[in-house]
Amino acid sequence: MHVLLVEDDRQLRQSIARGLKEAAYEVDQASTGTQALALATSHDYDAIVLDILLPGKSGIAVCEAVRERGDHVPILMLTALDGVEQRIAGLDAGADDYLTKPFDFGELLARLRALTRRHGEGAPQLTIGDLVIDVPRQLVRRGERAIDLTAREFAFLLYMARHAGRVVSRAELMTNVWGESHNTFSNILDVYAGRLRRKIDEDEPVALFTTRRGSGFVLEAPPAAKLPARAGRKGAARRKE
Repeated sequence: MHVLLVEDDRQLRQSIARGLKEAAYEVDQASTGTQALALATSHDYDAIVLDILLPGKSGIAVCEAVRERGDHVPILMLTALDGVEQRIAGLDAGADDYLTKPFDFGELLARLRALTRRHGEGAPQLTIGDLVIDVPRQLVRRGERAIDLTAREFAFLLYMARHAGRVVSRAELMTNVWGESHNTFSNILDVYAGRLRRKIDEDEPVALFTTRRGSGFVLEAPPAAKLPARAGRKGAARRKE
């Protein structure tokens, strides 16, 4: 699921983004209302986490502008503990829910899940060749074979699936799946890429996940004619926590 996170406090923003990525969310970040509005009007997000007090345009102004465009994306407002008037203004501007600071990250996740359930997931299923990803339930299968993934492996695969057919660089993956604090020279990416390749392509006649040496990784479907007929057990395994 693709989320826009808008928060001017850099430390808090990075902390929330890190947690969201670990929970298999794809996250874009903004620190000002102007940046937020530019991203919101140029991307199709599944949810927006929006601080009310922002430099330049306020969160309320951003929310109003998004709603004026006819965009019904779920918006979760972040407000100060004593900001009753802010909360009322945010809801009146079109926000779907609010969370007061300080808050427990688990509650933020729960509220996001509730909002997206009410509004409907953006892309409930992604298909690359015979690889099927059930996004809401975080289940994966290839043909009739269930693929058991950890949370981080699922986040890695989901990002690749959302950008299927093109080379995804190491830097892009480290930023969007692992967070800004990790460097592109770490071998952690190669470790996870190896795990995904084994789980997705091992014993399969056609490889979907490939490495482009010096460039990055690609997840892409082969021509339909190359996909074999399937027979086997049905079902998909839940990812591990």
